[in-house]
Parts: sequence; C-alpha cells; structure tokens
Amino acid sequence: MTIWKQATDLARLDGWRANTMLEVLGIRITEVGEDWLRGTMPVDHRTHQPYGLLHGGASVALAETLGSMGAMLTLDPEQERAVGLDINANHVRGVRAGTVTGTARPLHRGRSTQVWEIRIENEEGALVCIARLTMAVVPADVVKPR
Repeated sequence: MTIWKQATDLARLDGWRANTMLEVLGIRITEVGEDWLRGTMPVDHRTHQPYGLLHGGASVALAETLGSMGAMLTLDPEQERAVGLDINANHVRGVRAGTVTGTARPLHRGRSTQVWEIRIENEEGALVCIARLTMAVVPADVVKPR
C-alpha cells in the first residue's frame, strides 16, 4: 500500500527542479515505489571536491533532496509542510566519475517529525554514503512556496 498523499508522477517531480540547486547539481528523481523514492546525481565537475572525488556536501544535498521530497509527498500540502531539522551522513566510499543513485525510505512518520534513511550507491551498487534525515512537520502557513 502506498504512503504517498500526493501525485508522484516523474514529470511533476522533475518540475520541482527548476531554478533550484537540484538543477545546478543535475539531481533527478528517477523512480517512485510504494514507500520509497529514488534519484540520481552525476559525479562530475559540478559535484567534485578539489581531489577529484565526489564532494560529501553533494552527497548530503542528494540525500536531503530525496528525504525532503519523500516527506513532503506523504503530507497534504494544504495542511502541512516538511522542513529539514537534522541530517547526518557517513561517507564510506569515494567516487570519481559516473552517476550515484540514492534511495530514500521512511524509518518513522509521526505527526510532528519524520525520519528518513537515504542510501547512496555507485554504478556497481556499492554503498557510497548512508544518511539519516529528520524532518519537522509544520502547518502549511508556516512555510509558503516560492
């Protein structure tokens, strides 16, 4: 059974990229399951740190994007919004080129908070980063869309 309260068609989600960091970094939502969300990010000049490896901050940006979108999609946007409260990430493997793929799944969906786990893997399926994102659920009038 799906956890989503909003439409999850990829064209709609892709539209959220316009004029944001997602567009700059090349982050794309690629799949949506019953209780998970998946997206990709290129490993190139936009996401490298000075040693030519995937920047940890870029991995965290992908993780927060996936967890935040997932959290928002579980809420009624007329009533509630999800905003980031805390994120932590462990970077376990370097990547120099290609694409990384993140998959976000909820660990907890409560009335006032949600906790999401995001696994980021390289093209061979090896773990690159594991992140945990805590989202605050707030009334819709607290955070207005741009």
